[in-house]
Amino acid sequence: MIDPLLALLVAFAVFGIFAVLFWPGKGIYAAYKKAKRNTSRVLIEDTLKHLYDYEERNVHSTLRSIAGHLSVSSDDATKLVQKLQSMGLVESGQDGIQLTSQGRSYALRVIRIHRLWERYLADETSVKETEWHLEAEEKEHNISIEEAETLAAQMGNPVFDPHGDPIPTKEGEIPKRKDIPLSGLRSGEFGRITHIEDEPQAIYIQLVAQGLYPGMQVRIMDVGKNRIKFEVNGEECILAPLFAANVHVVPLLKQEDITSEFKSLSSLRKGEKAVVAGISKACRGPQRRRLMDLGIVPGTVVTVELESIGRDPVAYNIKGATIAIRKKNADQIYIHPKVGEPRAYKEFSQEELN
Repeated sequence: MIDPLLALLVAFAVFGIFAVLFWPGKGIYAAYKKAKRNTSRVLIEDTLKHLYDYEERNVHSTLRSIAGHLSVSSDDATKLVQKLQSMGLVESGQDGIQLTSQGRSYALRVIRIHRLWERYLADETSVKETEWHLEAEEKEHNISIEEAETLAAQMGNPVFDPHGDPIPTKEGEIPKRKDIPLSGLRSGEFGRITHIEDEPQAIYIQLVAQGLYPGMQVRIMDVGKNRIKFEVNGEECILAPLFAANVHVVPLLKQEDITSEFKSLSSLRKGEKAVVAGISKACRGPQRRRLMDLGIVPGTVVTVELESIGRDPVAYNIKGATIAIRKKNADQIYIHPKVGEPRAYKEFSQEELN
């Protein structure tokens, strides 16, 4: 008979070994992957992206900023910049280290692959949104131009990544963003989220936890020195200015058609019915396709049949079938409050539905 204490000790030992090997971000496997990335090509491409980011923000890049970004020594950063200069990708001047036209084109190519892969992860996989950026950071160095163009064509040549950043065209063109930080809105003003910065990751994780994503409409309730209070999807949110600076919006004038005419499916109670207006962009990939396969498309009449304790899940009658839907998914299904013939409900634009 196996000694329970011995079995427990063995289990702890196995767990400890597994943790040392595969602990996220700090295990031996994570260290191996990081070391593998530090090849010459990766360092070159990451440097070009860093320079492009600084130029877009009108910040002068230096050897120190490059060394800090790549986590290398100043001597290694100097050698790297010298190599980039010999390749005709950068030049040094009074404004620091800058990209040449060839260097900018190369940087945009890497950025295009990165954002295309994030779009692919968001639309075609179940990868968590907090992991998109890190996976794309690795993939951007391993996909050829031809593979990137095939991927883009398969996805219908998307214009934006899931964070709201524009995807450079294959010709190297990229539109200028015209949004402003959330903190730029005043109390009582409306805006629509166009972009959520995914770096630094610690801040991005907190923004994701708040349920924020591009396409959402916000109404500013109060702007203070230490916090910004706003309403989104009927709920009150509070962000520190540091966090709000990573959320960008386009202001909405009051005469514009500010979304207020639809609710989420989860707001219905037993016996109530409504017409589906659409599915939020926050519902992506396989889960979105599953809901559509179940018949949750604009115009479908949905009736609440059964409610579990805590109302999660809730059973709905959809096209004659009884289907249980979790609250987190029902929150992402928008409905028209009035039921009638399919022609009787308002057609919402894609912008209104997100």
